[in-house]
Amino acid sequence: MLPNDEFHLYDTTLRDGAQREGISYSVKDKLAIAMLLDDFGVGFIEGGWPGALPKDTEFFEAAQSLTLKNAQLVAFGSTRKAGVDVSQDPQVQALLDSRAPVITIVAKSDIRHVEQALKTTGQENLKMVADTVTFLVNEGRRVFVDLEHFFDGYQHDPEYALAVVRESVNAGADVVVLCDTNGGMLPGGISQIVATVVRETGARVGIHCQDDTGCAIANSVAAVEAGATHVQCTANGYGERTGNADLFPVTANLQLKLGIECVPAESLASMYRISHAIAEIANIAPDTHQPYVGVSSFAHKAGLHASALRINADLYNHIDPSIVGNQQRVLVTEMAGRASVELKGKEIGMDLSEKPEVLSGVIERVKDLESRGWSFESADASFELLVRAERGEGRRFHVESWRTIVEQREDGIVVSEATVKVHANGERIVATGEGNGPVNALDNALRNAVLQIFPELINLELTDYKVRILDGVKGTGAVTRVLVETTSGSKQWTTIGVHENVIAASWQALDDAIHFGMIHSSDSPT
Repeated sequence: MLPNDEFHLYDTTLRDGAQREGISYSVKDKLAIAMLLDDFGVGFIEGGWPGALPKDTEFFEAAQSLTLKNAQLVAFGSTRKAGVDVSQDPQVQALLDSRAPVITIVAKSDIRHVEQALKTTGQENLKMVADTVTFLVNEGRRVFVDLEHFFDGYQHDPEYALAVVRESVNAGADVVVLCDTNGGMLPGGISQIVATVVRETGARVGIHCQDDTGCAIANSVAAVEAGATHVQCTANGYGERTGNADLFPVTANLQLKLGIECVPAESLASMYRISHAIAEIANIAPDTHQPYVGVSSFAHKAGLHASALRINADLYNHIDPSIVGNQQRVLVTEMAGRASVELKGKEIGMDLSEKPEVLSGVIERVKDLESRGWSFESADASFELLVRAERGEGRRFHVESWRTIVEQREDGIVVSEATVKVHANGERIVATGEGNGPVNALDNALRNAVLQIFPELINLELTDYKVRILDGVKGTGAVTRVLVETTSGSKQWTTIGVHENVIAASWQALDDAIHFGMIHSSDSPT
């Protein structure tokens, strides 16, 4: 029995989450995610379907070496097949062979699925559920039953859907999970049906919601308010089609808004980190606007908001961002007023209120540049350099000129070469570089130049490069905006360049990236 068995937070990222288009976990990936979820504090981690998928069978074997401090592993499978003795069903035996202490079996609760998909009778389906649950319980396993398509089935034939719930409970199932498999429900319907099931059957009820209506998080919370004490989610909402209920906002909503302990209180502060770590393993860019853990979750753009934030941050944040490991951000744009720029200055360690002329200069400079296509809300590093320039801080090096050449040779190979001439520490340096494109060549040439004087920049690495064409910013002439993301290993930053020529725009962003790295070189590992 878990320390907090009154409420279950159940994660199925490793099975349901793996059904998202574009995700393919290795066994090593699954083990790493399991440890992250355990670190977060979920009570149950569904590892997959042993016996059906070789990778999942391998996972459960490898997982025997895991030391979990909060969670129990769960093996997922189905009821016995129609007409087959449960003790002879290889799929059921594979569940036992997984050595998972908890087993979740999926069962049909919609009579239409029973008759048309399973091609059996309603009575035989009830026996399949009862036989499988009883067999697994007698083998010493804790059993949860996922009632697939429950809400659709209930709306079609409520008596049969309730009969499957009762049969599961009578056979020894600890939790009966009502699944909105097609994801078509809305919160009001969820509340009504969950409350009815709890009242009519006395069962311990769980909820599993897909997000096809965009209501999976709300539906999960509604189910809990109606009596469910077991919630199934996936990290970052990964799942088939439009996904599942997102583990992180569901957890935060239940714990912070309803006062239901889902994870240890101290674990909430790891939410941002764990969400992003799992996204990295899944090789999916984090959703910047994801509730609670998106980088824009507590980002404020309007000057009116910033004015209030300067007085009291609680006025425009529904929680303290640090509770979930996130942070408040002030975005500096052409909408920015004095408060926005002043707060942003403090965010980057500069108190602009002490120098009103600098503050005014920054505001005017930002508005002028943004009118010409610049956007500092995604380029904090370039904004910091702008502030430093307004404060009279000079650059560490001066660029005399740069050029790049792209050549296709007779053998079809395309070669890009760049030359950069810079002045630094009283020296004139000429350096060249090659790359797989003109921007890469320029990046390499600039690094080759500055590393001769600033070797501490050896760890700088360009990690992302984005280009956007801004039609109509200057009449009929298209302007190109480039964002460059750079890392030093311990710090990450984004810079911007804007120009009619994409290479020139790229150069501006690269130049800023290197200058910012110089200023913060003490933050970089040596």
